[in-house]
Amino acid sequence: MHEDGNADGRRAASDASGSAVDREYLSLERELTVLLRRARASQGEMAREVHPDLESSAYGLLVRLEECGRQRATELAAYIGVGKATMSRQLRALEDLGLVAREPDPADGRAWLVHLTDEGRSRVSKVREARRARYAGRLADWDRGEVAELARLLHQLNLGMEK
Repeated sequence: MHEDGNADGRRAASDASGSAVDREYLSLERELTVLLRRARASQGEMAREVHPDLESSAYGLLVRLEECGRQRATELAAYIGVGKATMSRQLRALEDLGLVAREPDPADGRAWLVHLTDEGRSRVSKVREARRARYAGRLADWDRGEVAELARLLHQLNLGMEK
């Protein structure tokens, strides 16, 4: 018997339904909670660096547009996980700030494509480069293989969360 009371060395606790939860999943929950809390705070800072009036929730839209180029509002809404009304409001705000523009979709004249303006691209690129530099500084004592493995595992986690 291990000191935590389980013969196999696993610590168990009851969740809301009363079933046992492995220590690894409790640790995962704790670490993800800390990571997400810090990520939300960081996203707000980065949004303000792009533009003082930018909502933190809109920062992810700008990053998606930088990475993927022109997209329909419906594609952006699905990716971010918000409704059409919320997406329309956020895009209007981004247009008002001069960070994005819309153009007719050549494949469907009824739809619009959203893209970064030159100003939006410049501002987002500058903030993302500064962010990457902060990561590089904070992870300077990590092996590059460890950084790559963390990125791979986070990608795998994100794919699993889409299901």
